Amino acid sequence: MSMGGLLWIIIVGFVAGLIARFLAPGPNNPSGFILTTILGIVGAFLATFVGQAIGHYGPDQGAGFIMATIGAVVVLFIWHRLVASGVIKG
Repeated sequence: MSMGGLLWIIIVGFVAGLIARFLAPGPNNPSGFILTTILGIVGAFLATFVGQAIGHYGPDQGAGFIMATIGAVVVLFIWHRLVASGVIKG
């Protein structure tokens, strides 16, 4: 992976994480640049995994920006449920 590819992943992850935090606000959202970026990147991995599992993406394809954002919203929803149930501290 090139440095430009890694930078692109970080930028897309950060923007997807920001949009997800905007779409699913809550008092226990992960905050800060690093956690927002991780939220977006994990959302993209989730969207890619689900998309490949249902046959929407091929083995060498990844989720696009919109699906990464939707995946980040799903991850954020899971985060909210884990904090609400006391499994993790928000």
